[in-house]
Amino acid sequence: MFNQKDPIRSEESYAVRSAQPRQKPFVLWRELIPAYLSPAIMASIGGIVTADKVLQLRALTTIGGASLLMALWIGLWLRKRGSRTRWMVKTPRVIVVGCFALAGAMLGLMASWGISNVLHIVNPSLSWTWLDYIGFDFPLSGALACTIMTWRWRASFTK
Repeated sequence: MFNQKDPIRSEESYAVRSAQPRQKPFVLWRELIPAYLSPAIMASIGGIVTADKVLQLRALTTIGGASLLMALWIGLWLRKRGSRTRWMVKTPRVIVVGCFALAGAMLGLMASWGISNVLHIVNPSLSWTWLDYIGFDFPLSGALACTIMTWRWRASFTK
């Protein structure tokens, strides 16, 4: 298209764009939202369907909160050191996500074991009712958070 007002730029009327869409960068606060909401909503739906008020409360506290903390931890690590680790960038996404899901479940299991033992040592006479559930909540939340964060982190790379 010929531009009569500017003959020098007459051939640059339309900018040439790449056919592939640009990848979004990995922004931690934006990735923490689904890492908290996904387990919390799934557990809340289960609590509503079964009419279990304890599960509805656990969905927002121990399940969602543990998932948020685990996602924050893994997100900070991935943002700082993840791209420098060669096997995480070169290995297929499913294998990396599976490894991190297992690591998150193990870390959640260790956290629930440590918290329950410390609280029984601190005050052995007090019965902590929510301690009965964290042995299941923390490993599940850790696995879900690590899966979500690692999957979304690997999606920010272009192949």
